[in-house]
Amino acid sequence: MLVKNTSVMANYLLSISNNETLKDSVIHDPSTKLKVRVYNSIKSKFKPSEGEVRFFVTAGKKTIAFETKGYKKHAELLILHMISWYCVYLGLMEAQIHSNWPMYIAS
Repeated sequence: MLVKNTSVMANYLLSISNNETLKDSVIHDPSTKLKVRVYNSIKSKFKPSEGEVRFFVTAGKKTIAFETKGYKKHAELLILHMISWYCVYLGLMEAQIHSNWPMYIAS
């Protein structure tokens, strides 16, 4: 299933797996051909790939991992823009983007 963003923010495409057990998605930028894979369930077998760029988002108790697919020195700002677009798509307005695995301080 493809969902096209019709907002002013960007024209990215989102592919969602038809398989119920796979809750991961891929954000596509048609102009640069960059893809960013979304790992909604980090506890699944998320293994970083060599040569790709990773970011993590925290929103409340939710943590989402993002990793490029086919990274060829694209601008980091583009990757962050794609991630922020996805967070807005999910309604995660309080999301924070981290370049490293987020550390939680126990209270």
